[in-house]
Amino acid sequence: MGSKLPHIGTSIFTQMTQLANQHGAINLSQGFPNFAIDQRLSDIVAKKVYENVHQYQPASGNPMLLQKIAALLQTSYRRDVNPGTELLVTAGATQGIFTAIQALVSHGEEVVLLDPCYDSYETPILLAGGKPVHVRMRPDYSPDWPAINNAVSSATRLIVINTPHNPSGRVWTESDFVALEQLLDQHPNLLVLSDEVYEYIAFEQPHVSVHHRAKLRDRSLSVSSFGKSFHITGWKVGYMVAPEPIMAEIKKVHQFLVFSVNSVAQSALAVYLDVVDVGALRAFYRQKRDDFAAMLSATNLKLLPCEGTYFQLASFGHLSQESDVDFAQRLVVEYGVAAIPVSRFHTDGTDQRHIRFCFAKDNETLMAAAERLKKL
Repeated sequence: MGSKLPHIGTSIFTQMTQLANQHGAINLSQGFPNFAIDQRLSDIVAKKVYENVHQYQPASGNPMLLQKIAALLQTSYRRDVNPGTELLVTAGATQGIFTAIQALVSHGEEVVLLDPCYDSYETPILLAGGKPVHVRMRPDYSPDWPAINNAVSSATRLIVINTPHNPSGRVWTESDFVALEQLLDQHPNLLVLSDEVYEYIAFEQPHVSVHHRAKLRDRSLSVSSFGKSFHITGWKVGYMVAPEPIMAEIKKVHQFLVFSVNSVAQSALAVYLDVVDVGALRAFYRQKRDDFAAMLSATNLKLLPCEGTYFQLASFGHLSQESDVDFAQRLVVEYGVAAIPVSRFHTDGTDQRHIRFCFAKDNETLMAAAERLKKL
């Protein structure tokens, strides 16, 4: 039989994890924390298991959780939203992205993606019959606005943005958002899909969101992740924010894709949002970043700026002329540390000889990895 996705194989994340397991390597490739979640959240979940919260929730989400998300948006961004019409709880951010693209992109329409980008963006475009248009970022991983402007046409339905950015850790600036607003002024039918799953993990430079920008709110849909924010990636719970007319279309697809998200998790998160300080995540991960950078200072790797996320890029071009894929594989086999080659985030395989480490690990794991990397 034929394949709708003949060019899609096993993801680089799965490949590197399998290789790490095969060789007993320390896995800094996949972006999941290995430390315990907040004890308060564990206690809340334990109580919720014994409550009557085990049946379907409304398709849009647990009503109490939707109210708490609306309050979080007001606290974080001074944005007022209608919980009933402008919010949607999703089975993780990836499902939100998939659902939005399926709902909004028609056959033949184009979606601009900024490379390097997360690999989950392209597949739903192809399955919708759309056309991904990849625009390479500048070598420092900042948006190339002349190239972006040249790529957008009357056929472009969406532009997907991601800040703080995976894999680079860069954070968009005020000027980037001004350029985005100017782009939308020129293309009245263009919408923005903003991947903001690392929104609370920005360091020296504050995170700028589409929620901050009055000119963007009516033309944007944002995706957030409780999994990333609260170290609960396996829960697969996120949420989307969009103007009512856009959200109405997204909900049409959502109801037939998952209908409703895990009821116990939603009920627990609704309580947890009353006690957690999302602002503390910034300092927590900044310390992780600084500790990991200090550990790697004794290696021969060159670290790139990390302004947000829990990913650290490192350059190895001064050590080897291997491709980043070959270098990452050798790092596992010979040194026992797994990382992600950044070229696999580029559709054209652009290779700047950069690899990505995840530092959302306990210090014991990071120290052990750094000791092995000193042998490079």
